[in-house]
Amino acid sequence: MRKQIIPLFLLCLSFAASGQQVLDKVIAVVGKYPILLSDLQNNMLDEESSGLPANKCRNFEMLVFEKLLVAQADHDSLSVTDSELETELNRRMAHYIQKFGSEEKLEKFYGKRTNVLKDELRADLHERMLAEKMRNKITTETKLSPAEVRLYYNNLPQDSLPFINSEVELQQLVKKPGFSAEAKREARETVELLRARAVSGTITVRSLAILYSEDPGSRKEGGFIGNVTRGMMDPAFEAVAFRLKNNEVSNVFESAYGYHIIELVQRRGEILDLRHILIMPKLTNEDYFRCKNQLDSLHKEIQKGNITFEDAVRRFSDDANTRQNDGLMVNPQTASTKFDNDILNQIDPNMIVTINPMKVGDISNPMSYTEQDGKPAFRILRLKNRIEPHKANLKDDYQKISVMALGERNQKLIKEWIKKRSKNTYIKLDPEFVCRFENEWVISN
Repeated sequence: MRKQIIPLFLLCLSFAASGQQVLDKVIAVVGKYPILLSDLQNNMLDEESSGLPANKCRNFEMLVFEKLLVAQADHDSLSVTDSELETELNRRMAHYIQKFGSEEKLEKFYGKRTNVLKDELRADLHERMLAEKMRNKITTETKLSPAEVRLYYNNLPQDSLPFINSEVELQQLVKKPGFSAEAKREARETVELLRARAVSGTITVRSLAILYSEDPGSRKEGGFIGNVTRGMMDPAFEAVAFRLKNNEVSNVFESAYGYHIIELVQRRGEILDLRHILIMPKLTNEDYFRCKNQLDSLHKEIQKGNITFEDAVRRFSDDANTRQNDGLMVNPQTASTKFDNDILNQIDPNMIVTINPMKVGDISNPMSYTEQDGKPAFRILRLKNRIEPHKANLKDDYQKISVMALGERNQKLIKEWIKKRSKNTYIKLDPEFVCRFENEWVISN
């Protein structure tokens, strides 16, 4: 469900921007939830924009299924809180602001302010988040044993086995530029001044965040971050946040990202809504080149055989996620250690150019890259393994086959659920749009 929301977001904006007048009508009702002709048209355009031929029946059935999920979520008293909705809206808006290059470019393209675009999407996103919660409830408890995965694989016809493209396993040794003492002092002093203004009551934390915070994900929303639970944030950030009382403003503290203050907006048990201001120390050219020189020196020592790559990682790497695992990188999309070119291109296109001529066991020259938080860093890559293109097999591709088996199991659960729930839910379809659906629906007379 989540993958379907993102492209539809742009379609909704496109229709709003174009000012097109569409002769709309209700083409189905599921429970108390109508489906409009424009909903179907938007879904079909979405499919075309992704390079697939638009299929009216498939898209219509998807809409009916989504409304059935929402109707059942309502019946089961599932809910999406205002904070959850606001946080998801902010996340999506930040994504598209980044996609367009700036908030100003986004607003210029659609001729509307960001807050207006958010309001127009609010109701649709609320329903989609409810549907996603309901679908997760149906399938979350599904687990497969290794024996079930093997049985699934053995029952697959040989010509149905997927072809796996070339993949690699990589290790990395990372060095991140450190900030000078002066840069850290200046950042801390800036936050101290902002805190003093907030505590004095002359200006709110919300206004100060909009004006000065350097956290791009929350700045436009006055530093607001909703539904914070333990384990979501930097440990230093959480240590301060979970000690605060409602409306209390913290002292200045340092996290891995810079210097902060936090205002606790609301606490609901172990869930926090808060505002924060972040000021990051500024890197100088001297900091940048000092880091690169350190990695250059390590590269030479590894090449001379004075230290192994793994020992260098354990002793000197600045990446906490890979340092204790000999630098072995984990694919963020599959949670495995294998990467194909598509994934590498999304992470850093320069990696493909670097890795292609390497042999197993080779190390790369130090290379610069940008981390997920936007900070610069340097790394040396080691090619641990290269897997040639092949048909999927249990030895090399157990995880992929497990995902396929789980997908088939979940699809069966969904089909059974649709058949059962549609018997007990009012479903009325416009005869003009009745199709040969994939699932067994019970339609009301």
